[in-house]
This record gives sequence, structure tokens and C-alpha cells, in this order.
Amino acid sequence: MKTLLTAAALSLLASTAFADTLTLYTSQPNADAQKTVDAFMAANPDIKVDWVRDGTTKLMARLYAEIEAGNPQPDVLLIADTVTLEGMAQKDLLTAYKSKEAVAYDKALYSADGYYYSTKLITSGIVYNTAAEKVPGSWADLADASRKGQIAMPSPLYSGAALIHLATLTGNDNLGWDYYGALAANKARAKGGNGGTFKAVASGEKPYGVVVDFLAIRNKAKGSPVEFVFPKEGVSYVTEPVAILKSAKNKDAAKKFVDFALSKKGQDLVLDMGYIPARSDMAVPAGFPDRKDIKLMAFDPGKALKDAEANKAKFSELFGVN
Repeated sequence: MKTLLTAAALSLLASTAFADTLTLYTSQPNADAQKTVDAFMAANPDIKVDWVRDGTTKLMARLYAEIEAGNPQPDVLLIADTVTLEGMAQKDLLTAYKSKEAVAYDKALYSADGYYYSTKLITSGIVYNTAAEKVPGSWADLADASRKGQIAMPSPLYSGAALIHLATLTGNDNLGWDYYGALAANKARAKGGNGGTFKAVASGEKPYGVVVDFLAIRNKAKGSPVEFVFPKEGVSYVTEPVAILKSAKNKDAAKKFVDFALSKKGQDLVLDMGYIPARSDMAVPAGFPDRKDIKLMAFDPGKALKDAEANKAKFSELFGVN
């Protein structure tokens, strides 16, 4: 009888070890996603997390196919940009949740209705090879005729961060589409993603480029002959926001995940991974300037979403690409 009771107790424990299961879809790199999931489960031992990792575009294609089939799988999303989540919010696919952690965040970094919250800042600035003749200090410097044929940048037809960068700079009164016209006249190479752009600058093929911050700063620390500039006009940024699906099967666990991602403990993870935490009371990684010296340019996810196709078409016309 004692043996039977022990076996029954163990069976019960096994079945209730995780009171909840949470399904996460994320575009984080695999190692970062595993760290995030492990830390959340350590803080919430009654919740098991099943997660799927892929690029944002592929994840969204998968999710919309699931929605079309009437069987969306994720409870929570942790993906690249607010524009994608703004589109989902406008389609009534997200749950509004007012996290108590939002008080520690700039209001520009989350949905006023609580549909999504930024978790990190990945800015786009200027990278230059240390052999370059001139040190750039502003976006306008890249439009100078003396830099003709010397600039590489990711294409907004390929990179989501580059599309947000385009929307940000063309929406700036002092830059606008005239700025992109000047880049086109300067024969700026606009193709591929951030990785290819960085390689072009690090190899000396192009003295100047536009890339995401961590790519240049991390590689500089490893000995790459580059420097990174936060332009005086400010930087564009993507924020890897977190959101809860309206169709979530486990909204309580999803809310705990959002709170964790925004908490001091969750933001410590972001810092340990080498990114700028979105939370205002956090430090920045080694190699970055003080938070107060990083100027974020104005950005409207709703407008960027509305203008996305027109922006791509105009860019294609200017640069003769498709």
C-alpha cells in the first residue's frame, strides 16, 4: 500500500509540476531565447514555456496561417518591431494589458492601450572604417558629395530595421525624402541586411555604412577596425516588443511573462545579452555612450505601418532596385 501511495504521489507531482504551459513565438537569437525562457521559468516554476524561434517575417507568416486555419498557437509574442505589432493591434489580434512595470518606461516605447511593450533598444547609426579620411558626426555627412560611392546601407526592401530607419529619417523635417535622394545621388549601395553592410565597412570595401549598434560595437571590441557613431540628429531604433495574443489560451501566464520581460530582472537579461535595455532606470552595455547621450528620433509605428508600401515603392524608384 505504501509503495502504491508513493507511486501515486509521484505521478501526481509529475502531472502538476507545471500548472500552466505558455507558448512563445520569438525572433530572438536561439541563445538569447533560451536564456529568456530559462530565467522566466526559474522565476515562475509552475509555468512551462514551449517556444518557437524564427525571423519575424517567417513567424508572422506561420502565425497568420494558423489564424486563418482557426488554430493560433502562441500565447505571447516577442518579436523584432512595434510596426508589426501595431498592425496586429489594428486587426484586433492582441490583448490590451496594462503592466504595472510600464511606469519605468518612456511612454514612446509602448502602446498607450497596452497592446505591446518594448523590451530593448537596437539603434541604427553610422559605422566607419578607421582608415576613412573623415569622421562622420551626423546623418547629413553621408549625403555630402565628397562621400560619393563610399557608403553602404541595408535595404528597406530586405531589412525590417532598415524600413523603420527609412520611415524615421524621411519623417524628420530636417532630412525627409530629400536626404534619401541625396544618398541615391551619392551612389550609396543599398542592398541586403545589416550583416553584409557591416562586412563591407570592416573590410574597407566601403568606408562608411549604416548598421545596428551592437554589430559594430561588439565587433570593434573583438578587434575589427571600425568605429560607431550615434549621429547628432539622433538614431532610429527597433525595440523587440512583447505582446499577448487575443486568442491566447493562457492569458494569466502570458501577463506574467510580459511583467517579467519588463521587470528589473528581465531587463538585466537584456543588458547581459549586450543590448540597451528599454527600461529607463537601467545601465547600458560596455562600449555604449551614457543613456542620456543617446538621442532617439521621433517615430510613429502607426504612420510607419500606413506608409510602408509607399515608402518601399519610393525607395525602389530612387535607387533603381526592386
